[in-house]
Amino acid sequence: MKRPEFELIDWIRSQVRDREPVLLGIGDDAACLRPAVDRELLVAIDMLMEGVHFTFPDATPELAGRKALAVNLSDIAAMAGEPTAVFVSVALPNDRGVEFARRVHAGLIELADEFGIVVAGGDTNSWNGPLVISVTVTGQQIGPRPILRSGAMPGDWLFVTGKLGGSLGSKHHLTFTPRLAEARALVNMVELHAMMDISDGLAADLHHVLNASRVGALLEAEEIPLTEWARAARDGHSPLRHGLSDGEDFELLFAVSPDQGKQLVSQWTETTPITKIGEINRSEGCKIRYADGRIEPLDPIGWTHSIGEGIASD
Repeated sequence: MKRPEFELIDWIRSQVRDREPVLLGIGDDAACLRPAVDRELLVAIDMLMEGVHFTFPDATPELAGRKALAVNLSDIAAMAGEPTAVFVSVALPNDRGVEFARRVHAGLIELADEFGIVVAGGDTNSWNGPLVISVTVTGQQIGPRPILRSGAMPGDWLFVTGKLGGSLGSKHHLTFTPRLAEARALVNMVELHAMMDISDGLAADLHHVLNASRVGALLEAEEIPLTEWARAARDGHSPLRHGLSDGEDFELLFAVSPDQGKQLVSQWTETTPITKIGEINRSEGCKIRYADGRIEPLDPIGWTHSIGEGIASD
């Protein structure tokens, strides 16, 4: 009788099909990929843990698997790249059975198929703990180079895609669409100076860009695009606070020159909106200007990753 682990691997193999650049995927000791000769290899890795990044029953097994891939696709989009292959390793709870494992992989495979990505390998294990999913995605840049966090320049306009805030409360963090199409549209329209995805919160992630680029920024509070959930929240925090610090929005934050910014504003036709939220300057740190004209420092409020303490919200 075949062991459950091998039955699961056989089932996963039956759900996927190898195609370029994956020459050989699931079924051997290692996968074999053919890298593009004129492109740099992008690699994104994220580990998601039950009780930290998703909980049951708020999530389903399918949504947990989907999110594990989606967060990596968001990282590839943030580098102005396109994904090519995915590798998934799971630590499965002993008490949930093979059907649970299939459902986790089914959610991941469905999203991979949506974007034409090959599930090319990985590993399965089981233990007496919660579900843990580690996903690695390979990709390649769309344009002449990957877009880094470190290229923002004084005078640049700062933009975000979509709307911000309330991702956990609205379950957006489980169902969001990685902004791969938007990244491609941006590369085709303008020269991006810097970009990253918003996972820890706008304020926290903007500081990553500013630190890497050695510049400052001034945000316009009235221009921050907020979700309906953030506007309707009655939890003691302002809608703006939610938009700045909630995290897990998985929208793109990017910087372009003023001329290119004007072009984007006038010519953008994608369904996902883009919004100018501020400008890069030569000062240190980040500040925010409110509707009444007040300008105050903006600290990197948001999600913090503390070794030994899990993940906590500032």
